[in-house]
This record gives sequence, C-alpha cells and structure tokens, in this order.
Amino acid sequence: MTLDELGTRICIMGPSNSGKSTLAEVIARVKGLEVVHLDQLHHLPNTDWIPRPPDQFAALHDAAITGERWVIEGNYSRLLPQRLARATGFILLDVPTSTSLYRYFRRCWFERDRRGALEGGRDSVKWDMIRHIAVATRANRSRYREMIDGISLPKVQINSTKALAAFYRSNGLKR
Repeated sequence: MTLDELGTRICIMGPSNSGKSTLAEVIARVKGLEVVHLDQLHHLPNTDWIPRPPDQFAALHDAAITGERWVIEGNYSRLLPQRLARATGFILLDVPTSTSLYRYFRRCWFERDRRGALEGGRDSVKWDMIRHIAVATRANRSRYREMIDGISLPKVQINSTKALAAFYRSNGLKR
C-alpha cells in the first residue's frame, strides 16, 4: 500500500511513543495536509498533561475531522467511529514495547521541541506512563490488531521499526 492510496484524510494509531507524531508531520509536509495531534486537543496547553473536559475534547476532535485534507494521529478510541467515517486511509503502528519505552525516555530527557508536544508543556518521566507503556499497551495492541481487520479503508499495518523505515523509504519520506 502506497501513501497515495491512503488518500487525503489519514488516521494514524498505535501505542504511545511508537512514532505516530513524527510520521504524521512527515506525511503532512509531503502531501500538503493539516496535521492534527489528538494529545494536543485532549490536554490543556501550558499544563502537565491535564485533560480537557470530555465534551470539549469531543468538540475539538469533531471540528478537526470536518476538513478535507488532514492526517490525524492518536488513539482515543471512543471517538474513533466518527474519525473512521471521515478517513480515507488508516495506518497502524505496532512497534515493540522496548522501542516505545526507549523513545519515551529519549523524549523526556533529550527532546525539547518534539513533534506533537503539548504547547507550553514539558515531557518528564512519570511512573504512570512507564506502567501504561509496559502493561496497558499490551491489551491495546491486541485490540488494535483485531480492530484493523474490521476497517474497510485502505490500510497499512507496520509491525517493527524496520518495517517503519521501509515505509518511509518506499514512499520517499524523510524525517
């Protein structure tokens, strides 16, 4: 599946720190799409990842998907049905847990201007996030693998960092 076959409204999902934000930014740049980072809509800016009230987040999400040209990255499964109803393509990243943990620590300790970061926020190592990546993500991975089979959109499932690098290369994408 090529990037062009995914159309002009692309959903990217996957575990925390799997590369969703970076991939979304690169695709947006190459295809001239608006990039939407769901974490930025879900959390209040200038906070330490404090969530917005659910109705505010849903309103921001639903407004974002009304556009004709976007790539949206993030999970937030309760809003997935309306996202998929508007999407023209779907990408599922499923890198190993060890990769996600490594990227989480790297993000917190070394990356100051990371793609998809919360405005005015700064990532810091949190036990809740480590536990989420190491434990909760396992169940999410299984759910996402089952979910992708039921998606009738053009789709790509990327199961390793090697496969992700190959996707970048085969579509002429550069980080």
